[in-house]
Amino acid sequence: IGSNFELTCPHKSTITLVTWKINPKVGQPCTLAYRMDQKRINTTNCSDSMNWKFRTDWDLALEIQQVGISHEGCYTCEVAAQEGNFHEMYQLTVLVPPRLMLYCDHHGNPMCEAAAGKPAAQISWAPEGNSTCEKEGHDNGTVTVLSRFTEHSTSVINATCFVSHPAGNQSKSIAC
Repeated sequence: IGSNFELTCPHKSTITLVTWKINPKVGQPCTLAYRMDQKRINTTNCSDSMNWKFRTDWDLALEIQQVGISHEGCYTCEVAAQEGNFHEMYQLTVLVPPRLMLYCDHHGNPMCEAAAGKPAAQISWAPEGNSTCEKEGHDNGTVTVLSRFTEHSTSVINATCFVSHPAGNQSKSIAC
């Protein structure tokens, strides 16, 4: 999320027409077409964040600037060339790394929160012990996971929270 991303079409030497058909999970479909002989671009229902990327090492690519959750969906590139018609399909899934917060609750138990991640993060503890886990889904497709670590001893708890996520793993330690 937040970075620029590029999708490429099948590369052929004699391309006459390239069309990107985008079907987002949410919102209206969008089409970008480029006719090589007329050097003409036609765009229908596409946001300003999606545009052609012209490069010398590749004829055409689609660039998505500042990728967001709204860009998730199916992207199909269709190429018309002398050699025939070709297509490439991509399923774009956006990962959102969670924000890790670690604190002590009013009972002195460590609380680990992996806020607003996509997909939901997995939380584990060291040392191993009892823990509870709650998940809260948000309207934008992200999920907050809250885990409370409970230990049987009455002494100060030194605990480390480990958050596993496809966008990267994180850990923090606390003494309650």
